[in-house]
Amino acid sequence: MSHQHKSSLRQANAAIARGDIDGFLAYCTDDIQWTTVGESTLDGKEAVRAWMTDAYVEPPVFTVDHLIAEEDFVIALGSITVRTADGTETRHAYSDAWRFHDGKMAELRAFVI
Repeated sequence: MSHQHKSSLRQANAAIARGDIDGFLAYCTDDIQWTTVGESTLDGKEAVRAWMTDAYVEPPVFTVDHLIAEEDFVIALGSITVRTADGTETRHAYSDAWRFHDGKMAELRAFVI
């Protein structure tokens, strides 16, 4: 199962890199919980869609250095570069802990620096 979860996360991230928010959300459960540690928790696909629409003015650029999978969890380590509405580009290091349920991403705990 771990290999399948890693593959799903890669495909979901590829959708975001194309600017396809709905394509990304197809890999998520309807009741996804998306927590950015130290900031906020989003409950459900609609909340995630609204956040992504605002946060990703243009598609982010991901660099995934490592994907580590065990049971229903996949940990992604890497960096993400986002551009804000005023054109400012910011690069962040991140560690995402994804929990899968029935083959879909059900929970995220994102540690972003």
